Amino acid sequence: MALIKSVRGFEPQIGKDCFLAENATVIGDVVMGDGCTVWFNAVVRGDVNSIRIGNNVNIQDGSVLHTLYQKSTIEIGDNVSIGHNVTIHGAKIENLALIGMGSVVMDHVVVGEGAIVAAGAVVLSGTQIEPYSIYAGVPAKFVKFADPEQTQTINRRISDNYQFYASWYK
Repeated sequence: MALIKSVRGFEPQIGKDCFLAENATVIGDVVMGDGCTVWFNAVVRGDVNSIRIGNNVNIQDGSVLHTLYQKSTIEIGDNVSIGHNVTIHGAKIENLALIGMGSVVMDHVVVGEGAIVAAGAVVLSGTQIEPYSIYAGVPAKFVKFADPEQTQTINRRISDNYQFYASWYK
């Protein structure tokens, strides 16, 4: 069973039909929507500030979500995929975005709707990523705009796939 821990009077709130792997960790001021998945060795640590997660979000293996005390929060929209070994620290990720494997998204970043952060990218504090754009590199820079319809279809399929994968473990 996942480690779900209260801290500073905050009890994590987990939505309906969520899957949390046995060694996933969810701590403190975390509110997670319905149909989310938190995979092996992922940590969602709302001990110093709030983390709000929409519906049908997948937080893949080894990812870490954290914030700055009294300075940043995390807001994640619906149908978002957070790849393996991602670090998100105090950022806003809008609906249908995809955060690629091994990337780092720092405080006060906004990742627009349907945007893609490429694997291994480092998105520096305060960066504003436009909707349906692709950012890559270290530090991450604009690469190009993606077709909104195609991006929505692909990103929704990925988030839906993770609900399907979770069904294998229930």
